Amino acid sequence: MNKDILEGKWEQLKGEAQKTWGKLTDEDLEVVKGDAKILVGKLQEKYGMTKEAAEKAIEDLKEKFKK
Repeated sequence: MNKDILEGKWEQLKGEAQKTWGKLTDEDLEVVKGDAKILVGKLQEKYGMTKEAAEKAIEDLKEKFKK
């Protein structure tokens, strides 16, 4: 899923992201606004993930919405 699709589906993904990563606040998700790079940073900050682990987690989340 490319960047445009992530941004376009962000409202759908946002709820799932909050369920998956409960430490992310509404404010965090508002700042992200579908930008995967910002989401990677937030996951690193809140969960101590490596960049690679955060990117993989985001890809896994996006896979749920490809269908």
